[in-house]
Amino acid sequence: MKIDIGINEENRKSIAQGLSKVLADTYVLYLKTHNFHWNVKGPMFQTLHLMFEEQYTELATAVDVIAERIRALGEPAPGTYREYSTLSSISETDGVPSATDMIRLLVEGNEAVIRTARKVSEVADDGDDEATEDLMTQRIQTHEKTAWMLRSLLAE
Repeated sequence: MKIDIGINEENRKSIAQGLSKVLADTYVLYLKTHNFHWNVKGPMFQTLHLMFEEQYTELATAVDVIAERIRALGEPAPGTYREYSTLSSISETDGVPSATDMIRLLVEGNEAVIRTARKVSEVADDGDDEATEDLMTQRIQTHEKTAWMLRSLLAE
């Protein structure tokens, strides 16, 4: 059935392509955060273990919301590691970094999602897609707060 939501097909496709990158970044960050939750050690173990759990739980919810927005625009949501590795601006981390390096890597990952979401917000604005703009604003706020909290752990 034809989609008639007030956003033309070209804009819907363009916005969905951008959202696919946000989805990929979010999923890669989710996996990285979950990995760090399992493998963190050292004097900050309890704090980081719990903090990382809160963060990956939030990210797990976010990937569903982002994917559903892509579907609402009439496009298929990417859902494989191969697609995510192609679409994501976040690289995987080999081995088990130190707790401090985990924090730094998660700050970088959250900032990467922010940058991707900002680009999608601009495309959504150009395409008169207020729902996607709103979603990107929410994601930006969440990732900015998370990056700030993680960065605060590194302050001397």
